[in-house]
Amino acid sequence: MRSMMRTIRHDPDVAVRDILVVCLADALVGASLGAIAVASGLPWWLPVLLSVVVFAGASQFVFVGVLASGGTVLAAALGALLINGRLTPLAFSVAPLLGDKAATRLLGAHLVTDESVAFATAATTTAGRRRTYWFSSIVLFVLWNLGVLVGTAVGSVVADSDALGLDAAFPAVVLALVMPALRDRITRRAALAGAVVALLANTVVPAGVSVVVALAVVVPIVLRRERSAS
Repeated sequence: MRSMMRTIRHDPDVAVRDILVVCLADALVGASLGAIAVASGLPWWLPVLLSVVVFAGASQFVFVGVLASGGTVLAAALGALLINGRLTPLAFSVAPLLGDKAATRLLGAHLVTDESVAFATAATTTAGRRRTYWFSSIVLFVLWNLGVLVGTAVGSVVADSDALGLDAAFPAVVLALVMPALRDRITRRAALAGAVVALLANTVVPAGVSVVVALAVVVPIVLRRERSAS
């Protein structure tokens, strides 16, 4: 392990400092997720389990948000699955970096995130991309889960959850997660359509289901754009 870390530290193709900065920032987001979940009345182990099994920030926020607003587990799971589907093409893009063993490929696919793929594709050599992907993925997995665990502890010891401002923190964090994607004009239109549908649906369907209804409208728009671009 020490020799591998020495190799990575001295590899000019691995942006160690940038990776650590981004992962630490994500750990703070993970802490907010844990605090929001517990302060919303959900058991502390739920966001911790989600962070290990799902390991996808946007999907976890959707899942927790739907449950916290009174939605069903099914609605929360469907919403999270639809959001998490965007990682499928990213997994294919890094598949050559995951090796030939089934266990390694399965683990590598589980660790796919926007950040790890972005850092890996920025490297200039195949070996550098492989080392960057695994290094960034493992560091992010560890720090994200630690952040969520710390967040659950904070959320459980604060008597007045309103003092944390979590009602504003949740939409703020979600907005921060989606802002980079909104640079694309078609994505902005899809997001606007989804927001309008969610607001309208929220008046006639149970809490949380409006998210799934909105996603059912947004996904075909995005898929149509992908087909047009190919």
